[in-house]
Amino acid sequence: MKSLFAVLASACLAISASAQTQLDAFPLWKNGAPGAKGTEPKDIPTLTPFLPDPAKASGAAIVICPGGGYGGLADHEGSAYAKWLNANGVAAFVLKYRLGSAGYRHPAMLNDASRALRIVRSRAEEWKIDTKRIGIIGSSAGGHLASTLMTHWDLGQADSSDPIERVSSRPNVGILCYPVISMGANTHVGSKKNLLGENPSPELVTLLSSELQVKSNTPPAFIWHTFKDKGVKIENAMSFADALNKVNVPFEFHVYQEGPHGIGLGTRDGDPAKLHPWTTTCLNWLRLQGFVK
Repeated sequence: MKSLFAVLASACLAISASAQTQLDAFPLWKNGAPGAKGTEPKDIPTLTPFLPDPAKASGAAIVICPGGGYGGLADHEGSAYAKWLNANGVAAFVLKYRLGSAGYRHPAMLNDASRALRIVRSRAEEWKIDTKRIGIIGSSAGGHLASTLMTHWDLGQADSSDPIERVSSRPNVGILCYPVISMGANTHVGSKKNLLGENPSPELVTLLSSELQVKSNTPPAFIWHTFKDKGVKIENAMSFADALNKVNVPFEFHVYQEGPHGIGLGTRDGDPAKLHPWTTTCLNWLRLQGFVK
């Protein structure tokens, strides 16, 4: 027989889970994305909101870019992250961006990420979000996309007929999980091919190598990698941290000895006891940024 404590704990978890709200995914553009090659699901980038229990909500939000080598999207780096963030009071928005495997190349992916940030910021009042506390998180190739927006954001087009496009796409913080960063010697070959095609120009390689695009107005970052990652070279994360340091942008950089590439939260079943240590360290950092209570 379960103890009274176990029963009450289960009930509290159930209440907490039910208080989190996953809304329906919606397209980033009502009349089709710029440069869309068709009208199939692969041609329609979407955003799925996950809203926290209002009693726990911090007023902060994070857009999530799952990894997958720009050829797929890993759910354990998408909705799983959203539920983790919700449990800590942060609104989350999972981005389904267009992929190289569907025939898309840069700038389609960056356009999708930019639009996602603008949408969240433009609808902040509806979702009870502070427009100055909207971040982005990405893993692996999703980390590259997040870092690309962190280094290529803009303030919006003041004269646009679309009110969403008038809004800034700048993330206030960025979280990069075992990210692809460079399109140079240390790149992940599959991600580079899916993003830039077979023979990109040297100029395009430089433009999409995020470690070469960091400026003093790049947002603060939390970056982590594992020493045993055999999928993406650790030099990617190291080079981005070094670039931030050179222009005096605040960051935290953590290297964990154990863990394969694509580890995500460290668990696929949502068991809090199995979460990787980066989740605790990141929450402490988010608290420092005012994103977590």
